[in-house]
Amino acid sequence: MSNEKTNFVYVTFIASTPEKVFEAITRPEIARRYWGHENVSDWQPGSTWEHVRANDDRNVELAGKVIEIAPPSRLVISWANQSQQDDPEAFSRVTFEIVEYEGMVKLTVNHEDLIAGSGMFNGISKGWPVVLSSLKSFLETGQALDIFAKPKAA
Repeated sequence: MSNEKTNFVYVTFIASTPEKVFEAITRPEIARRYWGHENVSDWQPGSTWEHVRANDDRNVELAGKVIEIAPPSRLVISWANQSQQDDPEAFSRVTFEIVEYEGMVKLTVNHEDLIAGSGMFNGISKGWPVVLSSLKSFLETGQALDIFAKPKAA
C-alpha cells in the first residue's frame, strides 16, 4: 500500500433546516439515535472530540480535534482511530458543509487526507453512505436506519 492520499465526498439533500442538521451531528443525544455513536466535545476550536459507541461499553472508537466551527453551516474536524492518536500521519480531516436551499439542506461531507486503500478509507467508504442516509431518514421521518444491518444472503 502506498501513501497516496485520497478524498471521499458524499452529498445528500435533506428536508430539514441547517440548525437541525448541525445539531444532529454535534449533539450526542441526537447522533446516538441515527449513528449508534455520540460525537462528544465542547465544540470549541482546538478542543478534542470523541466518537463514543452508544452502548454499555461506551468505547471511544475515533477521536480528533475541532479545527473550525461555524454553526449552523460548517464544521471541520480531524479524525483518527483512537488507537492511533499518537501518530500525526494517521489523521484525516472531515468537513461538513451545510447549505440552506428552499425547504431543504444540502449536506456535503468531504473526508480528506485518507491513505488510498487503507483500512480507514475502506471503512469510511462503506460507513458514510449508511450514516448519512440514516441521518436523512431520521430528520425527515423520525426513524433512523439500522446502520449495523448486514446484506441479506442471496
